[in-house]
Amino acid sequence: MSDAINEYIENIEKEWQAEICRNLHELIQSSIPDVESRIQYRKPHYLKNGKYAAVVGTAKGWVSFTIFNATSLTPPADLFEASDNGDRITIKIKEGQEVDYSLLADLTKQAAETIE
Repeated sequence: MSDAINEYIENIEKEWQAEICRNLHELIQSSIPDVESRIQYRKPHYLKNGKYAAVVGTAKGWVSFTIFNATSLTPPADLFEASDNGDRITIKIKEGQEVDYSLLADLTKQAAETIE
């Protein structure tokens, strides 16, 4: 884990949010070969070939996980919000919510494969 990402996660006050962020970071690292990670706009951003692949962030009551290049994906509509043009999808994970990390990994990998 990069020092900047590690520091971001260590500074999350709510342990449940920190745990989800750690899990998402590991998921992204294993789903996208040669992914680059950095803090941008105060959140962990993940890039492939210099293009956005995913972003993780926390808010008062949830952890958000956005997958970019999502136009070819068909995620469960009840879990994700799509952007207006469909190029990204976001899930808001709340405390106590069961997270299907396998599904998130599959979607992340599929979307990243479209990045040239």
